[in-house]
Amino acid sequence: MSGDWWLFIFLMVVMKALIAYLAGVVWYACKAPDPPEPALNLAVEPEPGPPRCPWQPLRRRPSGPRSPHGRRVSRATRTWHA
Repeated sequence: MSGDWWLFIFLMVVMKALIAYLAGVVWYACKAPDPPEPALNLAVEPEPGPPRCPWQPLRRRPSGPRSPHGRRVSRATRTWHA
C-alpha cells in the first residue's frame, strides 16, 4: 500500500470521530431539558389588609420618650414655684 492509502484511512477515521462528536452535540442541544427543581418558599408574604382610603391621614404612633429597651417612659411632672 502506498502512502496515499494510509492518508485516506487516517482521514476517514478522523472524519468519523468528528461526525460522531457533531452528532452528540446536536443530540444534546435538541433533547428535552430536565424539569427544574421546585423552589423553596422561605418567606411567606402576608395577606393584604383592607384597602386604605387615600384622603385619610395615616395613623401615627404617639410620640414620647422611650427607654433604651423600647418601653414608654412616663414624663415627670414639673412643679413650678413662684
